[in-house]
Amino acid sequence: MNRILLSAVAVLMSGAAAMAEYPERPISFLVPWNAGGGTDAIARTFAAGLEKELGAKITVINRTGGAGVVGHQAMVTAEPDGYTIGLGTAELVSFYWNGQADFTYEAYTPISLINLDPAAFHVAADSEWKDLRQALDAIKAAPAGTYKIAGMAPGAAYHIALSELLQKEGIDPVNITVIPTQGAAPGFQELVSGGVEILPFSLPEGRTMLEAGKTRVLATFDAERSSAFPDVPTLKEAIDLDYVNGTWRGIVAPAGLPADIQARLSQASQKVAESEEFKAFMEKQGYGISYKNAEEFTAFLKEKQASVGEVLGLLKLRVRD
Repeated sequence: MNRILLSAVAVLMSGAAAMAEYPERPISFLVPWNAGGGTDAIARTFAAGLEKELGAKITVINRTGGAGVVGHQAMVTAEPDGYTIGLGTAELVSFYWNGQADFTYEAYTPISLINLDPAAFHVAADSEWKDLRQALDAIKAAPAGTYKIAGMAPGAAYHIALSELLQKEGIDPVNITVIPTQGAAPGFQELVSGGVEILPFSLPEGRTMLEAGKTRVLATFDAERSSAFPDVPTLKEAIDLDYVNGTWRGIVAPAGLPADIQARLSQASQKVAESEEFKAFMEKQGYGISYKNAEEFTAFLKEKQASVGEVLGLLKLRVRD
């Protein structure tokens, strides 16, 4: 009997020791967007910090295609052992609703939210709107299609952020028409030339035009004013609305990841997110740091999956119930 007990204890101790050694080999860090972009830059900077915290080599792999679907799918189908993680982006909660993929946030093990870039309400410098309430009243009163945005595809993260704001204010989101263009730069050109009336991009993306005096910002979709743009009011200040939204990025792994590995990765992510190196990089590039641990990130994803589905339905872009 003593031998049996001793053997059982030995097995338990060896198992605990093996688990405590995670990670024992290199980790693959999947990025669903091209090398050289903002998501890739954040991923590589964050991966360098994780290497130090975890004491293991982390290899960043760009798995592109399908407007982000290919890379996000690869995160879902990987072995849930902690050796394949990824940087999930805001599109993650849209794929199911718009028919691009069959998975929802439940196909992932959330590790940590690390970034949120709030949308902002940009208008041309000569816009007749002097504040956000005036703009929303005009949008509500005008026929659908009167006002337009550009710089993105319909259903993109910033389009959803603006659409949800309109919904909360009792305005049909389809009142705004999307003129598809590739990225913020051509979108701002459309804004200043009068081709569109609104852009919902982040504050840093509009910095050049704002500093040149060609645009104004009526509000940021954030809980606090930006230290880099202290004159821009929040939605709470502008229209008394508690609402934060934009585009975001977070660390995820496949569903079924052991709880202790999830906790280890989340703890390491928090240390990286709070490190001076990462904060300096994010501040220099104009990206927002928004950390949530595994439990908080899970709740965040659940809420986003539901709200994005609702907004895509209102926009007639939802193909699934």
